[in-house]
Amino acid sequence: MGGSVGTTVAPWQLFFQQSYVVDKRITPRFIKYERLDLWLGIAFVVVGAVAMMGFSAEIFSGHPEAGNFTDAGAVAAGLEKYAGRLPAVLFALALIDACIIGAAAVSLSTAYAVGDVLSLRHSLHRKPTDARAFYGVYFSFILVAAVLVLTPGTPLGLLTNTVQTLAGVLLPSATVFLLLLCNDRAVLGPWVNSPWLNLFTGAVIAVLVLLSMVLTLAVLFPPMSEEVIAIILIGGSIIGVIGILLAKFFAPGAGPISSEIEQGARHTWRMPQLDQSPPARLSRLERGWLIVLRTYLVIAGGLILVRIVLLATAGT
Repeated sequence: MGGSVGTTVAPWQLFFQQSYVVDKRITPRFIKYERLDLWLGIAFVVVGAVAMMGFSAEIFSGHPEAGNFTDAGAVAAGLEKYAGRLPAVLFALALIDACIIGAAAVSLSTAYAVGDVLSLRHSLHRKPTDARAFYGVYFSFILVAAVLVLTPGTPLGLLTNTVQTLAGVLLPSATVFLLLLCNDRAVLGPWVNSPWLNLFTGAVIAVLVLLSMVLTLAVLFPPMSEEVIAIILIGGSIIGVIGILLAKFFAPGAGPISSEIEQGARHTWRMPQLDQSPPARLSRLERGWLIVLRTYLVIAGGLILVRIVLLATAGT
């Protein structure tokens, strides 16, 4: 479950979305078109993913391969075995396309992040000779990924599950920091979240935290029954709803755009330089929750890594 969430709403996507919008030099005037472009992309990806999961579940149902994922190569071989050569070839072609896009996007997201943190020149508009560090990081990650894939004996299925599971564990923290950023008027000015958007985002984060907790407990107490998972999700949802309602009344956030002047300023707003931005002001409650979240992430991430090492050792 954690791996499914981690591969669907990966933390790197949040940072890539921001970075490539900046790199494409999209101004606030064209935000609506950018959102439409994003929604269309999401729709195509979701439809394709659901289709692949659906026909794979149907084809493997009742066979030994069902529920025993190893890697994508085994899935393609199983499709050829039970459905014929054409579905297996089409699956392989779709997988190659997804791998090329994924390798480029994830590596580019990392290069963007390194450039932001180290204040390096980082843009695809620049020539490689004008942004050597940026392109060096970009191509290095692609090269490492290619070496891992082409090296015989590499447990690709285990690596895939490890990365996506860790992404599912790290996702709540990324979304929490994003929510804090989206309520910082010094950074976003008239583009800060409205109270209702904060409410919706808080609900999404609560769901992600619940799924991450289920993943952690499943590592500690395997195997976990469906009844226990359902109890955790339902109980956690009730607690989350109560917490969100309390936050709505006692900590409404940045509030809505209060005037027509601010509405008009949306098209001309520019975020100040980092060295000119005031430090974030967090309440004691926010600082306390951040400490709790960080502690949980350290424990959960450590448990996942221990579990992966045990699986890898058992596999050898």
